Amino acid sequence: MSLPSLASWRKALEVYRQPQAIAMLFLGFSAGLPLLLIFSSLSLWLREAGVERGAVTYFSWAALAYSFKFVWAPLIDKLPLPGLYTLLGRRRSWLLVAQLLIMSSIILMGMTDPVDNLPMMALATVLLGLSAATQDIVIDAYRIESAGDRLQAALAAMYIAGYRVGMLASGAGALYLASWLGSAETYSYQAWRLTYLCMAMLMLVGLITTLLIREPVPNRQREAYLHSSFDYFRFVVLFLTVTGVFILAFLQLGVAEMVKVSLRESLGFNGVLAAFIGQTVQIGVALLLAVATARALILVHAVNRDMVRTTYVEPVVDFFRRYAKLALWILLLVGFYRISDIVLGVISNVFYFDMGYSKEQIASINKVLGLIMALLGGFVGGLLTTRFGIMRMLLTGAILAAGTNLLFMLLATMEPNVPMLALVIAADNLCAGLASAAFIAYLSSLTSISFTAVQYAIFSSLMTLFPKVLGGYSGGMVEQLGYPGFFLLTALLGVPVILLILYLMRREATRVDG
Repeated sequence: MSLPSLASWRKALEVYRQPQAIAMLFLGFSAGLPLLLIFSSLSLWLREAGVERGAVTYFSWAALAYSFKFVWAPLIDKLPLPGLYTLLGRRRSWLLVAQLLIMSSIILMGMTDPVDNLPMMALATVLLGLSAATQDIVIDAYRIESAGDRLQAALAAMYIAGYRVGMLASGAGALYLASWLGSAETYSYQAWRLTYLCMAMLMLVGLITTLLIREPVPNRQREAYLHSSFDYFRFVVLFLTVTGVFILAFLQLGVAEMVKVSLRESLGFNGVLAAFIGQTVQIGVALLLAVATARALILVHAVNRDMVRTTYVEPVVDFFRRYAKLALWILLLVGFYRISDIVLGVISNVFYFDMGYSKEQIASINKVLGLIMALLGGFVGGLLTTRFGIMRMLLTGAILAAGTNLLFMLLATMEPNVPMLALVIAADNLCAGLASAAFIAYLSSLTSISFTAVQYAIFSSLMTLFPKVLGGYSGGMVEQLGYPGFFLLTALLGVPVILLILYLMRREATRVDG
């Protein structure tokens, strides 16, 4: 290897020593911590408390805030917080408020025994989902604004590393702590209460980081108050009204079931495909009703028209203006890049269990080896993206994500084999970490510094929305195709993504040459 190559590798490694990268490690921890306090840890607590399975699964809906955070991202981007704005700046003030709300929500959950007050536990869980998704919006915007494109892959890798450690703390850490405190064999509310209070205290990691970091330069140059207090109040009322319409329409309308029945009875569609199309149509209908509500309120002058235009319309127009004919192709890539691993990931633990592996084997390999390989993949992905460029590593990540799914096909044809299970989980997590680092850097490069929070929130919501909807029907796919056929299908779902990246790379090369 030549000296220039060694120097370039050394330069690529140095990005991890930047203050912004170190800050993202701790902010990633505070972003990853709340997630499993809504999912696996809370689910186990509720089951130990004797809550019915059907009611337990409803609590996971609180995490829908992550998929629909683009709805209130413009509010976060435009609305300065009185008092805190002048003290901390736009991003840090919102970040501090979100983190305090997360801590308060976790404390409220800990102070509520689901045996005595399940509705209060549900309210606290929803508040946690909303405040955690708000924190994600601000952290994403801060990451993009605090450094140029060259550092984004490294910042993404550090964020992913912190995020994984945060999930480990609130997942395995919370379960071990609750068991050690006395909720191992019989239900103990006191054990779970102390566990959640400890989790709330861990949020101090992110809160202290927020107080120590500096406000990004672009936000120091933005004017604080562009509108009157009354205009901001009306804007918040518009946001709450439109959000309420969207949520009610999404949860209460029976459009999905109607479309599913119609497709199956009239056109003979496969049940899983019909359900997926029906759910997609329901999301679209809910969005249309929300937009129609906003339009009606604007027409009756219930809100400042210019404020709505600059907050909601201009970020979208800006994206389509900058990317022109490529915009729709880029959105397709954003929406389906992670489809292979998300659809498979939904049922992976069920697959391991069905193949005869014990819960202890699954947990130890997933929690320990899986975490190590995911962290390694994130760091390697950030390094290689810095060294070779975003698009090349985006393509590499897509190929690896689809390719590792074929390893699951091999595992499905074998008797229980722990070394093979470890190999498959290690490869899957390594490749997922690498692909995620490159993809986050790509999404960051798509945003405009003028609309950071809004545009990235749209991208990050879009990247999981349709894969998660399709993943919800993975169990039905397995019943119809079997595990080998299902894993082959998930690998094939990655082929159009690979072709789309190659097309965008060719168009980019043509544009540069031109």
